[in-house]
Amino acid sequence: MFDFIMKDILGTPAILVGLFALLGLVLQKKGIADVISGTLKTIMGFVILGGGAGILIGSLDIFGKMFEKAFHIQGVIPNNEAIVAIAQQTFGKETAMIMLFGMVTNILIARFTPFKYIFLTGHHTLFMACLISAVFATGGVTGIPLIIIGSIILGSLMVFMPAILQPYVREVTGNDSIAVGHFGSIGYFTAAFIGKRVGDKSKSTEDIKVPKSLGFLRDTSVAMSLTMAILFLIVAPFAGQGFIEKELSGGTNFLVFSLMQAITFAAGVYVVLAGVRMLIAEIVPAFKGIADKVVKDAKPALDCPAVFPFAPNAVIIGFLASFVAGVISMFILPVVGLKIIVPGLIPHFFTGAAAGVFGNATGGRRGAIIGAFANGLLISFLPALLLPVLGSLGFEGTTFGDSDFGLIGILLGYLIQIFS
Repeated sequence: MFDFIMKDILGTPAILVGLFALLGLVLQKKGIADVISGTLKTIMGFVILGGGAGILIGSLDIFGKMFEKAFHIQGVIPNNEAIVAIAQQTFGKETAMIMLFGMVTNILIARFTPFKYIFLTGHHTLFMACLISAVFATGGVTGIPLIIIGSIILGSLMVFMPAILQPYVREVTGNDSIAVGHFGSIGYFTAAFIGKRVGDKSKSTEDIKVPKSLGFLRDTSVAMSLTMAILFLIVAPFAGQGFIEKELSGGTNFLVFSLMQAITFAAGVYVVLAGVRMLIAEIVPAFKGIADKVVKDAKPALDCPAVFPFAPNAVIIGFLASFVAGVISMFILPVVGLKIIVPGLIPHFFTGAAAGVFGNATGGRRGAIIGAFANGLLISFLPALLLPVLGSLGFEGTTFGDSDFGLIGILLGYLIQIFS
């Protein structure tokens, strides 16, 4: 029963978000038809978002293999899912308990403090619980003390990270109805902070003037397809026709395959945006019940793609700027004595795109570029600095990809060294 609740219910993000929507609608005493419709549409929105993310990840994974082959780069590729899969074998039960009681702590803090945020990004809750349990267990903190300390830390992060970012979320969305619950918040905060100081918010990425002959570029899907096609077709010849056709495409011509992967990527973005729109349309009204009955004025803290529809051009610009920073970092890291972090396309897309949106909200085009570039540096250097902490756990081959995991993991590692 415990495994059923933790892994199959709370461990399934779509169902977790759907349960919050269900609770909100029931607390509002909505009719049975509205409860069923609102709950299913919330879950469906999350499933659509996840389906789009899956399309993106498949395309990005192929690009990453082409990139690594083309430029003969060996190093660590940050991957949250990979390291969590490894850690779960050793710290699975501790992770599950910290996740469960961390969520309870989140609700309690939101109920009894001015920080009214409910963190709804289930997979990031799991990832952070895993990081906390692994780092503390390695430092000799086990059993009940591990679960208590870990739950308090996780629950606090689930409230305070959205709270720190919220002033900038308001600038992105123009209202206060949602928050961002994603452990890349340090990168987004940095992007917005820098954007405000170096940019001009009146010159938004969304106001870029496109000549009539290039009017088709106003369509985000078309612009995204062309951008990714250029990247794929530049890298493909360096990776080699033989490698792509034998190892990746199943015999399809390497140029045709590259073009189709670029369009597939753009289709994934389209699906993600559709899922986000449906999710927000359902979860925000449903969440009013929780806000009114359980945690007054609570805000749902949603995954980072929730901000993508507010500045689609900044999504493209942010991804590219963050990725460029990751490529540059590869050459800097060994010079300063750190292991090479190969740019992971997945963290650079999701966090870079969100950083671009935040940078644009505070500093326009310049803010989007420089802010997302700063995010790219963070998710290159923080994982490299985190590696020694995780290395002692036997995770030398991988590391967490997003900024908050790097910062929190490093801080916890040093604190345990001090007090052990």
